[in-house]
Amino acid sequence: MVDVKGKWALITGASRGIGYQIAKFMAEQGCNLILHSRELEHTRQLEQEVRASGVQVYSVQAELSNQQEVVAMLDEIEAKGTPVDIVFNNAAVQIAYRTDYWQTPVSDFEQSFQINFISIVTICNRLIPKMIERGFGRVINTTSGIKNEPEQAGYAASKAALDKFTKDLASRLEGTDVMINLSDPGWCRTDLGGPHAPNSVESVLPGIVVGAFVDDQKSGRYFPAQSFTGLTLEEAVAKAETIEAVSYTI
Repeated sequence: MVDVKGKWALITGASRGIGYQIAKFMAEQGCNLILHSRELEHTRQLEQEVRASGVQVYSVQAELSNQQEVVAMLDEIEAKGTPVDIVFNNAAVQIAYRTDYWQTPVSDFEQSFQINFISIVTICNRLIPKMIERGFGRVINTTSGIKNEPEQAGYAASKAALDKFTKDLASRLEGTDVMINLSDPGWCRTDLGGPHAPNSVESVLPGIVVGAFVDDQKSGRYFPAQSFTGLTLEEAVAKAETIEAVSYTI
């Protein structure tokens, strides 16, 4: 199991919900954090909370729907000289629920793909080559098990694109100590999931972070967080390492 103490993790969408849970958990393991949100003040309180765990932390801001801001955020991290060892591409947006899905506007797809897919591709393409140079890295892309809901076509399609991108990229990283995997938090009571979701946001742990701790040089796997609820981190890692990658099929 990977010891993350002293390593640096970038968490997108860290100010609330699942991103907040990831940040608190990783800090408890001794991992230094880069907290992303749309506004720096959104993570000020979280910075104070995680510093209590004795880790280093700073915040960055970017509106992920704005490609220039995504690039500027990565430029800032690079300028600080921070070696990003772990990336949790957690942030996502669900644009709308269209009961008349035949009238889904193109803008639903444009916004969903920019935030849920293109921003992640940009982050991966900037940070993974540096991980390869250093010989270590973990990327966990948050996906969704949503299916057969054309009412959420933009969101679902953007996550399908992310799945394909992750699995294709995994084929080039397999057998190395730079690993990329998918994690699905399940339907949780968050701002995105809504108040009627069956799972508490706390239930995502430890499954949502297990991809940072697996140490078997296997990529392209799908980790459903709800299947790890109630396990210790050590138990979750042992279970995760039994999961085999399944080829992306259409």
